[in-house]
Amino acid sequence: MRNPRLLLPLATALVLGSLQGAGCSGESPPGAGATAGGSPGPEGSRCEPSGGGPHWLLEGETVTFPVTCATGLALPDGAFEVGSLPDGAAYDPVAREVTFSPGLDQAAVYEIEIRVAQTSEVGRVKIGVADAFADPSNVPVVDPARYPEEYGLPVLFLSPTPEAKEYAPATVVYRGHTYTAEAELRGESSLGYPKNSFTLKFPKEDKFNEPDEAGGFTDRRKVVLVSTFDDNSYVRQRLAYDLWNRLDPEHIQIKTYSAVVYLDGQYTGLYTVADHVDGYLMEDHGYSQDGNLYKAVSHAANFALTTRNGEPKETLHDGFEKKEGTPPEGEPEAFADLEDLVSFVATSEEAAFAAEIGSRIDLRDYEDWWIFATFIMADDSAGKNSYHYRDPVAGGVFRYAPWDFNASFGQTWETEREPASDRVEYLQVNLLFQRLLEAPSIGDPLRARYGEVLRGALADAEIQAIVDGYVARIDASARRDEARWGEAYRSYEGWSWRDDFTTYEEEIAYLKAWISERWQHQDALY
Repeated sequence: MRNPRLLLPLATALVLGSLQGAGCSGESPPGAGATAGGSPGPEGSRCEPSGGGPHWLLEGETVTFPVTCATGLALPDGAFEVGSLPDGAAYDPVAREVTFSPGLDQAAVYEIEIRVAQTSEVGRVKIGVADAFADPSNVPVVDPARYPEEYGLPVLFLSPTPEAKEYAPATVVYRGHTYTAEAELRGESSLGYPKNSFTLKFPKEDKFNEPDEAGGFTDRRKVVLVSTFDDNSYVRQRLAYDLWNRLDPEHIQIKTYSAVVYLDGQYTGLYTVADHVDGYLMEDHGYSQDGNLYKAVSHAANFALTTRNGEPKETLHDGFEKKEGTPPEGEPEAFADLEDLVSFVATSEEAAFAAEIGSRIDLRDYEDWWIFATFIMADDSAGKNSYHYRDPVAGGVFRYAPWDFNASFGQTWETEREPASDRVEYLQVNLLFQRLLEAPSIGDPLRARYGEVLRGALADAEIQAIVDGYVARIDASARRDEARWGEAYRSYEGWSWRDDFTTYEEEIAYLKAWISERWQHQDALY
């Protein structure tokens, strides 16, 4: 087999070619993909050889693209020379076209050179051939290092597939780099999904790096692969975190992006890659890695003396787990600072609460939690699924970080539809919200700021543009994932009783309409 140059990491800008169906090309702007090789001469004589692209197709499909001068310069017959081509590809010098029909063992990303001797220029064309996983005769990806992207999204190969909620040795191949890592299953109810979520742990001497996505996702010790099985829009988790990040740049920022995952060499689908909330992340935000980090894991984590059913709690930290910090969970005083906060929220007089709560928590964090949760209707993340961090050595205040948003933007955690016109304040599931809103010196300005936020970070047009940006990147991959998991999604026992299932395309339309209706509803209130 003739071996063309195989492409490894490239700038994100090169992967934004338009997709026309499952495997056609997008056109590059003039000059894209062309690099000078020698002295091309005066500007008017430049060719900037181009084959358009990047071109994405599935094994077994055919792509044809013209070889031209991006500048429009007219060249005589035979002026273009096309470099080494893979099997199944050919260049017609008369028509000045390259045609490529890859076989079922040719999934990879290829780079083909186009040379113009007359101007001493070299251009390069990128062709991405996706694995035809559904074909019975398919050959799995032979070399993950040669398969860094799929339809413009980065690809992560993980093996072996984690089988327990306990770290075990694993190999991760990403953007052509092989990591010796560890991996575990993650989640609770999602452990029953046929498409699981995972946490990856990387050694400190070889941290995970993705420089182009999410504005830079680099030097990560832990990374979460969040399953999209319970969200056939594929974007709810990303949108929630991005809106949280937009609310205030001083928040604990949680970055996410979309990627394709292969487990043990087999296509597994579209995932959300996310930061892992831990001491490493807090250190990235200028805090101590050794501070106390608590996670609210049940609705008992409501900052009250009783459960939401009115039953007395056994401890003031009921509903929380201690993830990091000393003393560790199980030892005396492990939850001392958190219990002190719960006691204060639950028992302090109104005047004392209003005067002192700002010395115990980052008030903007917790106010924005309420705005954020009520706007997106995060039913499962208003009284639980949250992180609370404090550095007791530095005597700092508690900081909040969000987590888990499969229940949001018009669907419950069981994917049931939720109307955008419901008025929710979550006061019954979170006493801290109730106390903040009942204190006039806090609640009145907070409600007023809600209206300001609706015209700023949470403006409908801004959110719609974010969703459109996601779709532009993930569309081909989302449809591919839907082909793999759509039937399993509709028949899953957790929500198979539904009679209103949507396709991916329909769910995006539902999501966008829900956001607009929700914005109008909240705008009328605030």
